[in-house]
Amino acid sequence: MLHNISAGFFVAFQLLTILTSALGVMFGIIVGAIPGLSATMGVALLVPLTFVMEPAQGLLMLMGIFCGAVYGGSISAILFRVPGTGAAVMTMLDGNEMTKKGESQKALQASVWASFAGGVMSAFALMFFAPALAVIALKFGPSEYFALALCGLTIICTLESSNLIKGFISGLFGLLVGTMGLDPMTGYPRFTFGRADLFEGVQLIPALIGLFSLPEVLSIVTRRGSVKMISGAEMTHKGLTRGEIRRTAPLLVKTGLLGVFIGVLPGAGGVISSIISYSEAKRSAKRPELFGTGIIEGVIAPEAANNGSSAASLVPMLTLGIPGSATAAIFLGALTIHGLRPGPLLFHSNSSVVFGLLVGTFYVQVIMLILGLFGARLFARLVQIPGAFIAPSIALFSIVGSYAMGTNIFDVWIMFIFGIIGTLIKRYGFSSPALLLALVLGPILEENMAASLQISGGSLWIFISRPLTLLIYAATIFLIIGTLRHLKKQRLSS
Repeated sequence: MLHNISAGFFVAFQLLTILTSALGVMFGIIVGAIPGLSATMGVALLVPLTFVMEPAQGLLMLMGIFCGAVYGGSISAILFRVPGTGAAVMTMLDGNEMTKKGESQKALQASVWASFAGGVMSAFALMFFAPALAVIALKFGPSEYFALALCGLTIICTLESSNLIKGFISGLFGLLVGTMGLDPMTGYPRFTFGRADLFEGVQLIPALIGLFSLPEVLSIVTRRGSVKMISGAEMTHKGLTRGEIRRTAPLLVKTGLLGVFIGVLPGAGGVISSIISYSEAKRSAKRPELFGTGIIEGVIAPEAANNGSSAASLVPMLTLGIPGSATAAIFLGALTIHGLRPGPLLFHSNSSVVFGLLVGTFYVQVIMLILGLFGARLFARLVQIPGAFIAPSIALFSIVGSYAMGTNIFDVWIMFIFGIIGTLIKRYGFSSPALLLALVLGPILEENMAASLQISGGSLWIFISRPLTLLIYAATIFLIIGTLRHLKKQRLSS
C-alpha cells in the first residue's frame, strides 16, 4: 500500500497535472453555479480534452470539475435562492436566509469549508476503504433503497414543522407529479397526456430551476424600495470565525461521514445525502427551530454531505466496474478510453494511475478550498448588483440550463410550468422544497418497491425481513420521534 501511494504521489504531483486539475476546479465551480449545468454535464463536456492527456492528468482534471461543480451549486443557492445543482437545495434553505441578513460572505465560507472537509473524507475513504465500502454497497438491494427513500421523505415533517399541513400537501403533490411516466411494473403510460416527452417522467433539473428561479426573478422585479438587492450598509463583511469552525466541527464530521456512506450506494448520490444529513442535523440540534432562519449549521450539514458523496460515488465503479451515478458512468468511459479496465484488478494492474488519481483527489479539495475562500468576498458582492441586471441574467441562465440538459424545448416549457407552480406556492405559503424532495424521492421509492415485489413474488415480507432494511426503518422512526418531540416542546412553550 505505501509503495502504491508513493508511486501515486510521483504521478499526481507533476506541475502540468496540478495546473490542469486547478483549471478543472475553476471550470467546475462556474458550471455548478449556473442553474441547469450539472456536474455530470461539466465532466461530459471536457472528456474529449482528456484524449490527448496522460491518464492520471486527464482523470484528475475531470475529478476537479466534478468536485468544483458540486461546491459551485451552493453559490447561486446562497446568493439568489436558485440552486445550481439538485444537491444544493438544502443549502439554499439557510444559506439564502444568511444572505438576506447580509451574511453572504460567511455563508459562502461555511459552504467551501464544509465542501473541503466532506471532500477530504470522501477521498480518504476512496483511497483506504474502497474495497470494504464496495462490499457494503453490494448488500443494499431494492428493499434497502426503498427504506432509504422513505427515510428521506420524513424530512418533509422536519422542514415544515411550523405548518405540517401545508408541508404534507406540498409533498403529496410532489409524489403525484413523480408518478408521471411509465409504470415501473407494467410499462403503462401514466399522466403523460399523450406526450412521449413525459414517458420518462418530469425531468428534475427543469423542475428544480422553475420552482426556485422564476419566483425569485419575479420577486426581484417587483421588489420596491432599493435599487440594489442588498445595499452595502446591510452587508457584513465578517467571515467564518475560528470559534464557529470549532463549534460546528462535530456536525461537519458526522454529516461528512454520512455523505460518504450514502455516496457509496449506487444511485443514491448527493441529493439524498444532503436531504438526510440536513434532517439529522436539525434533529440533533439543541435549537432545531433555528434551522431555516439562516444559521451556518444549515449550510455546513448538506454541503459536507453532498461533497462527502462525490469521490465516494466512484467506489463501486473503480472496484466493481459498476457506475453508481451518471457522473461515474462518464468516468468509466474516460477510464476505458485510456485503456484501463475498472474492476477488482484495477488497483493491481494500473496501480500508479489509480493511486495518482486517489492522491490527486486530496489536492483537488485544497485547490477548491483556496479558490472558494478567495472568491467568497467577490461572490458575496454579487448581491449588490442592481436587480435590473440580476433578474434577466437568472432568467436567461434558467432557460439555457433547462434546454441544455436534454437539448429539448419541452424541458423549457416544464421549467415555465413549474415556475408558475413555484410562484403560487410561494404566494400561498406552501413549500417548494417539500414538493421537490417528494419529486426526487417518489420515483426512487416506487421503482424499488416494484423491484422488491418482483424479487419476492409479490410478498411484503421482503420489506421487513432484511437486517439492513430494519436498521434504516429504525433510523426513520428515530427521526420521526425527534420531530414529534420538537413539535410538542414548541406547543408547550407557546
